[in-house]
Amino acid sequence: MTELAAVKAALRTQAVETPSWAYGNSGTRFKVFAQAGVPRDPFEKLDDAAKVHEFTGAAPTVALHIPWDRVEDYAALAAHAEKRGVRIGAINSNTFQDDDYKLGSICHPDAAVRRKAVDHLLECVDIMDATGSRDLKLWFADGTNYPGQDDIRSRQDRLAEGLAEVYERLGEGQRMLLEYKLFEPAFYTTDVPDWGTAYAHCLKLGEKAQVVVDTGHHAPGTNIEFIVATLLREGKLGGFDFNSRFYADDDLMAGAADPFQLFRIMYEVVRGGGFTSDVAFMLDQCHNIEAKIPAIIRSVMNVQEATAKALLVDGAALAAAQGSGDVLEANAVLMDAYDTDVRPILREVREEMGLEPDPLKAYRASGWGEKVVAERVGGTQAGWGA
Repeated sequence: MTELAAVKAALRTQAVETPSWAYGNSGTRFKVFAQAGVPRDPFEKLDDAAKVHEFTGAAPTVALHIPWDRVEDYAALAAHAEKRGVRIGAINSNTFQDDDYKLGSICHPDAAVRRKAVDHLLECVDIMDATGSRDLKLWFADGTNYPGQDDIRSRQDRLAEGLAEVYERLGEGQRMLLEYKLFEPAFYTTDVPDWGTAYAHCLKLGEKAQVVVDTGHHAPGTNIEFIVATLLREGKLGGFDFNSRFYADDDLMAGAADPFQLFRIMYEVVRGGGFTSDVAFMLDQCHNIEAKIPAIIRSVMNVQEATAKALLVDGAALAAAQGSGDVLEANAVLMDAYDTDVRPILREVREEMGLEPDPLKAYRASGWGEKVVAERVGGTQAGWGA
């Protein structure tokens, strides 16, 4: 198999999970801008997600968020997804929107609040059982705003205790993915602020617990590809959330702000075997002012392009330059791959998969956007909190 054929074969296997909440209305702290045709329930979210997969061929699963995607019959929801050509992906918990969680959830000083939070996480595992989902995705807004507000070490003890109970509930083939975030909404301490904290808890829990890296959850200048390389080396990278940011957790389209960073990350993913392992790749974005489905399609395409460039890196030439200490040549090998226009390759891949070569053009020609605007009249649009 030629190098190009191998690259194309790898790209045909790529899968990027899309998040259900990206199809609903979202905004900033100041304003949520509603859009016509936005889904009104989880079933309609799956309908939109199926269109992304139909035109990209690379988005076969959809992450759910509980309680935003709560339904009476999860088996029926999973069947609806299958009928549309997609599957239910990770189940994301929500322990940050109830009034009880003002001082934390799983780390709260009140045992009753901690019990409520853990029970919610156990409910999410029940939903995993009903939908056939593999991954439980955990992000906690827990933290403190002021020195002395709570005991830092005790909060870590509570976190470990709660995670351990949920971990024991996981079934065969199920995983716990622990996400971290530098700040927001807590500003003095955050209970899972970095990859080291997440890694320490996952290491203690066992093989079913792994770390999630989100590109927006780091201090400016953080070398995210180093974190990815390290977690892959340790076998603890369970998931990766794609988005883009200029300042903080901006949740912009993947690759929008720094496509070179996305390439560097994907190179380490390819280098570390993450592209062919069980690492779950997902978009974690909110589309506040742009049309949602086209933005998600564009994001999937951006990830594909970064991956194609990473796959084109001449590994032998790079290793030779690194081994001989040729700094400029080593950098040039990487830059040659990054500077390659991979769009023709991806168009060929899509055509070989029986897809239209330009997913965005094909989506616009399908009339789906106009169809849902006409049909989704009445009811309450989905958004943050629904």
